[in-house]
Amino acid sequence: MPTRRFMVFCLVTFLALLAWFGRPPAAVAQRTADLIYAPYQLDTGLTSRSISFENPTGEPGGGGHAASRLGVGRKGAPARQINPGEEVVLCDIDGPGTIRHIWITTSREPAVQRACVLRAYWDGQAHPSIECPIGDFFGCAHGRFTSYQSAVHSVSPKGGRNIWLPMPFVKHAKLTFTNEAKQRVTLYYQIDYTLGDKHPQDVGRLHTLFRRENPTVEKQDFELFPERKQRGRFVGSIIGVRNLHPGQWWGEGEIKVYMDGDQKFPTICGTGSEDYVGLAWGVQLASFLYNGCCLNEKNFVTMYRWHLPDPIAWQHEGRVTIQQIAAHHRLLETHDDWSCATFWYEPVPSAKLPPIPVVEVRTADIWSD
Repeated sequence: MPTRRFMVFCLVTFLALLAWFGRPPAAVAQRTADLIYAPYQLDTGLTSRSISFENPTGEPGGGGHAASRLGVGRKGAPARQINPGEEVVLCDIDGPGTIRHIWITTSREPAVQRACVLRAYWDGQAHPSIECPIGDFFGCAHGRFTSYQSAVHSVSPKGGRNIWLPMPFVKHAKLTFTNEAKQRVTLYYQIDYTLGDKHPQDVGRLHTLFRRENPTVEKQDFELFPERKQRGRFVGSIIGVRNLHPGQWWGEGEIKVYMDGDQKFPTICGTGSEDYVGLAWGVQLASFLYNGCCLNEKNFVTMYRWHLPDPIAWQHEGRVTIQQIAAHHRLLETHDDWSCATFWYEPVPSAKLPPIPVVEVRTADIWSD
């Protein structure tokens, strides 16, 4: 005769199986689908869509209606010229869904990469959750393209740029491109997304800010991530450094991560700037999946670090800084030109981002060939 414990086990197992197999097919597929490593799974429960100037709404059958001299649907609207001061809506999508990839290329002048700004608005929030110059958002500080690949970006030598971080939304997603340069800018882009994603209301939305201090202040740590006061997860940064003291090594400053009640001292403390991005004994060109340096030339450095397999998450508040410490025979307090595009996830509604520096500040002392 079965024991009472065995009968209880059988009942619990039966109810669990009933709950699982009683789910709608799409929900089951979404729970088990692995879009990257299981491409043979066909029933994902998702609908594939894409937006560009060739199909600005992403609607079914909406692509390729424009005409060129070759006829309708023959490369009629691949790009647009964006005038100075003009804002263009890149996408305006009703959810639920997830932006999964964005490709962009533009006029290639370094100042254009800092002058043009991408903004993203999630789920009806009036202020943007992403506000960042296009060069830095797509992986290139200083307006300087270098060919490299990471877990977040891939960049070609002539400025074909991709970002692969998922950008979930529950009700609505709107992305804009604003040309704050003094000249017209050629813009090509494509946004690939899915509809039908089953996101909870408090899913983390991608947030990105841009900061620059030119120069930084001695003994005052540069903020990669100013304090945010709700649950979140720090993804990482594209960090730009212009060394204002070529005779000394600029990178002895330690990363500091303050979270959930930290005051004077942080919970996470690094050992040096190049150490934070996974390098050692200075910075060297090295493009790895989650860390590296993709520019080290003429006192300009672009480096990156992505906390994807090693998450940095907090429940109530978080803040990330990096010190300004140099070395020349001994440790020195210093000041240099630092910038960052910092990426993280938090729910909406979320607080406003710090004001983005004006275009003159963003483009001053930019890379020049």
